Amino acid sequence: MKVVEIDGSYGEGGGQIVRTACSFAAVTQKPCHIFNIRSARRQPGLRPQHLASVHALAGLCAASLKGNAIDSRELFFSPGRIVANDLKVRVETAGSITLMLQALLPAAFHSDAPITIDFEGGGTDTARAPSLDYFHHVFLWFLERIGLSVKIEVGRRGYYPRGGAAMAVRVTPGKPDALELSERGAIKQLTLFSHAALILKSRKVAERQLDGALSVLESLGVPTSSNIEYAPSFSAGSSICIAAEFENTVIGCSSLGKKGKRAEDVGREATGGILKEFEGRFCLDRHMADQILPYLAFGGDGSSATVSEVTSHCRTNMWVIEKFLDGHFDLHGNLVVWKDS
Repeated sequence: MKVVEIDGSYGEGGGQIVRTACSFAAVTQKPCHIFNIRSARRQPGLRPQHLASVHALAGLCAASLKGNAIDSRELFFSPGRIVANDLKVRVETAGSITLMLQALLPAAFHSDAPITIDFEGGGTDTARAPSLDYFHHVFLWFLERIGLSVKIEVGRRGYYPRGGAAMAVRVTPGKPDALELSERGAIKQLTLFSHAALILKSRKVAERQLDGALSVLESLGVPTSSNIEYAPSFSAGSSICIAAEFENTVIGCSSLGKKGKRAEDVGREATGGILKEFEGRFCLDRHMADQILPYLAFGGDGSSATVSEVTSHCRTNMWVIEKFLDGHFDLHGNLVVWKDS
């Protein structure tokens, strides 16, 4: 079979190219060769978090690998058949579990039986990645809407620098329904999820994050509910996620705590993000725009959604997906449409 050639320096040029390419190689059963991997980054080539995704995907489809080493700028991924093997994914760093799941889920949905993925280590809430609450309450909302089922059970949150998360993900295979989202409708409610490591409970970090967000949101006059969580972890960390439920969609925004950043400011930062998303009246926030792309393609001809911003990351993901499937994405302003060839 002809090998799909992927230039890893294209567009955004990050690790998402590796994750998406290997994921679609597994789904389509097409071998791929990725070169110039992260060539413009400060530390070029594959990092531990990218290898964790690649090795987990290889476990799902009995793939043969070449170039799967730290700092490698070239990777050959030759998939076999996707089989319903439960996976145990060990992550030595605080690499993002939600980014790994972006790669694993499309392949897992193509299995012939349910799959459980157990993560040992890794981060549930890390920089430059969807937070666990965003994944749970925004991303999975869309998967449920198109008929796909993912259940998660969190034993321990993972924060930078030690990671150390413990989490189980149960995936039921299925083919997604088409998604057509052009109007988000009226807002129904806001839900805030504020959490922190248990060792920060005495400082009321989760409550203070919530206070910072509510000090702005209460003026909107929208029904609001809140959830506070303190969980065991190996590192101090915190995050807040705001999910805005509309008649036809959900949009979200998260903010991550870090040393030297006031908890109240973490809450206000998330609020600023969600208020910006309100302005455009689009159905998907800027982060969901690139995450939904595989499911628009799997949904078939005409599957579509309006997005608040077509980022470089989003355009790069489109380019990779089009390398594997007989079809393409059309852009009409902020409307993204999948067209079968």
